[in-house]
Amino acid sequence: MAIEAARLSPSLAAAAFLARRPPPALFPFSLRCRMPLLRVLAGSSGGDGRVVALSSSELRKRRGLSSSSGAADPASGGDEKLRSLRRLFARPDVAIDAYIIPSQDAHQSEFIAECFMRRAYLTGFTGSAGTAVVTKDKAALWTDGRYFLQAEKELTHEWTLMRSGNHGVPTTSEWLNDVLPAGCRVGIDPFLFSFDAAEELKDSISNKNHELVLVRAMNLVDEIWGDARPKPPKEPTRVHDIKYAGIDVPSKLSFIRSHLTENGCDAVRGSDVPHSPVFYSYLIVEVSTATLFVDSNKVSEDVLEHLEKAGVKLKPYEAIVSEVERLAEKGAKLWLDSSSVNAAIVTAFKSSCDKQMKKKGKAGKKVEKEASSDEPTGVENGALNAVYNVSPVTLAKSVKNEAEIEGMKISHLRDAAALAEFWCWLEEEICKSVPLTEVQVAEKLLEFRKKQDGFIETSFDTISGYGANGAIIHYRPTPEDCSSIGSDNLFLLDSGAQYIDGTTDITRTVHFGEPSPRQKECFTRVLQGHIALDQAVFPERTPGFVLDVLARSSLWKIGLDYRHGTGHGVGAALNVHEGPQSISYRYGNLTALQKGMIVSNEPGYYEDNSFGIRIENLLLIKELNLANSFGGISYLGFERLTFVPIQSKLIDVSLLSPSEINWVNDYHEEVWDKVSPLLSGDTRDWLWKNTRPLLDVTY
Repeated sequence: MAIEAARLSPSLAAAAFLARRPPPALFPFSLRCRMPLLRVLAGSSGGDGRVVALSSSELRKRRGLSSSSGAADPASGGDEKLRSLRRLFARPDVAIDAYIIPSQDAHQSEFIAECFMRRAYLTGFTGSAGTAVVTKDKAALWTDGRYFLQAEKELTHEWTLMRSGNHGVPTTSEWLNDVLPAGCRVGIDPFLFSFDAAEELKDSISNKNHELVLVRAMNLVDEIWGDARPKPPKEPTRVHDIKYAGIDVPSKLSFIRSHLTENGCDAVRGSDVPHSPVFYSYLIVEVSTATLFVDSNKVSEDVLEHLEKAGVKLKPYEAIVSEVERLAEKGAKLWLDSSSVNAAIVTAFKSSCDKQMKKKGKAGKKVEKEASSDEPTGVENGALNAVYNVSPVTLAKSVKNEAEIEGMKISHLRDAAALAEFWCWLEEEICKSVPLTEVQVAEKLLEFRKKQDGFIETSFDTISGYGANGAIIHYRPTPEDCSSIGSDNLFLLDSGAQYIDGTTDITRTVHFGEPSPRQKECFTRVLQGHIALDQAVFPERTPGFVLDVLARSSLWKIGLDYRHGTGHGVGAALNVHEGPQSISYRYGNLTALQKGMIVSNEPGYYEDNSFGIRIENLLLIKELNLANSFGGISYLGFERLTFVPIQSKLIDVSLLSPSEINWVNDYHEEVWDKVSPLLSGDTRDWLWKNTRPLLDVTY
C-alpha cells in the first residue's frame, strides 16, 4: 500500500508510523496500546511562474468535472457545517480566530475509528491523510500527492485544496500567518496533536504574534456533529497466542524496565482501529507495576486473567491524564516520547510539575525539554524531571523475532494461494465479458481470503482501481461511485489481510486485453525499479532514504516519477503501516534499516486521468554472508515474503537487462515452487501459465 509519512507542513509533521505504536513503558505518551499479547477481534501556475492554489470548484471547472464526478454537493450540508463551526469560535470559552482539524485520533493513528473521522466529516474528503484549517472566512485542506485527484473530486467549492509538497504551496502555519491579521488565536484539540507538533506549530505562528490555544474542554467538530456522530467502538480484546507473539508479556515488560533503569526513569508512557488488531488504550509501565488504561467493557474474563498473571492492572481509559498528574506530583521521572504522546498529556504533566515546584518554593522554574538527537536527555528540577526520547518499544517492535518472522512467511503463502484463486477467477470472468465493478471485485477477493486459515480481516481498505481510477494513488471505490472493469485499460489492485500469524500487503497491476506500448514501457520501468531495490545490498546503519533512488532511477531516465514513498514498515500481525523505518525520498527519517525489519517495495507510476501502475512485495531485511566485510561491519539485503506472479504481458522485455530477465524468471520459479502445492485444478493451471519464463511466454 503506497504511503508517505506525509509532512503536510513542518508545523504539523506527524510520522505515519505513530499510528502503529505498541504499548510502551511508562512514558506518558498517548498510544493506542498494542499489548504485545493482546489483539482486537473484530495549481495551476500564475503568469509570473508562481503556483496558485485553486478552489475545488475552479479545479473541477478547468478539468470539466461536475458534482456528478464524486464531489460533494454544497447543498448536502458542507456549508452549514462550516457555519456551525465558525459560530463556536465566538463562544467565550473558545474565543478563537482559526481551528485546525488533523486526520489523527488521540493516539496519532493512521487508521481510525469512524467516530474520530472528524476531518472527513467536516470536509467531505475521505483520504486517510490531510489537515483542514478553518478561519472566520476561509477554509483550506492540505494533502499530499497520493490524494490530489481524489480531493479535487470530493471537496466542495467552500474549500481550497493545498497540494502539499508542490512548489509555492504554503504550509499550514505559513498560510495562517498570511491570511490572519497579527495577534490572532489559533485553536487545536491538544489530544489530536503530538507534543512536538503542537510546539512546532506554536513557534511557527508566533512570527505574527498569533497564540496557540489548546481547546481542551471539547472538540469543536464533535460539537457540531452532535448525536449523528458514530459511537466509539466496543470490540472485545483477545489474547494473542505466544506461538505467534514469540515473546511473552513479562519478558517485554522486563525489556522496557531495563531501559527505564538505564536512564534513571521511574516510568515510561507509552481493535477498535479498522484493519488493525489493536485497541484504544494507554499503557504506563513503572519499575514495579504496569497499568493499562482501557474501557473495561472490552476486557473479557480470559483477557483479564491473562493481564493479571502478567502483572498488569486496569484503569479507566479516561483516567490517563489524572494518573500522569499524580506521577508528576510524587516526583516520578518519566520517559516521554514527545513525538507521539499527545500535547494534552505532556502539558498536563508539565503543568503539574510547575505546581509542585511552586509548592516547594521554586516558583519560576519549569521542566524544559532539551533536544538530543542521540542520547536521552534528563531535565531535572529537584525531584521533578523527565527523559525525552523515542520509546524503547518502537524499535523493539519493528525488529521481528523468530516466531513473528515464521508467522509472516507462512501467512504470506496462504495469502498468495487466495490471490491465485482470485486472479484465476477474475481473468475468466473478464474473458466471458461478465460485468463486474471495482467494488464487486474487491468483495470477491475478500471471499477468497476468508477461506484461508487464520484470516481475521483486511489490513486496509482494498484499492481497486480500473483505468483512470488507478491513477488516484489511494483510490477507494464505493458502490455509488465506481467503474466497471474491462479489457481496454490497466487494473490496479492493492490489498492486504490480517491473519492470526501475520500481516500482508500486495499490489499487482494487470491488463486483460492488449496494453499499449506506453503502458508497457511505464510498467517495465516500474518493474526495473522494483528489481533494483529488491536486489540492494547495503551496509548496516543505512537509513531507508538512501535506497529510495534505486526504485526511481529507471523512471527518472525518461522524466517520470511518483508522489509517494517507496516503502513503509509492516507489523507482524499488527499494523500494516509501522515505523520507525521507511524507504522514501524524504530524507528526514534517519532510522537505520536493521536485520529483522520488514518493509514494502512498491514503486509506481500514475498518469492522471489515464491509468496507474504499482508493483508491491513485502521484504524481510536479512544479514548477508559476503566474501568481504569492509570496516568490520555487516552488510544487509532483502528476502522476499510475497509470492504472486507479475503479469508478463505488461513487460517490454527489450528494455530489460539479462540480469533483470533472470530476476523475473527466478522470482516466478520461486512463486511456483512455494505456492503450487497449496493449489489444485484451474487455479494451479493458472499459476503454471503465469510463472513461465520470459521469452517462453506467448499470448
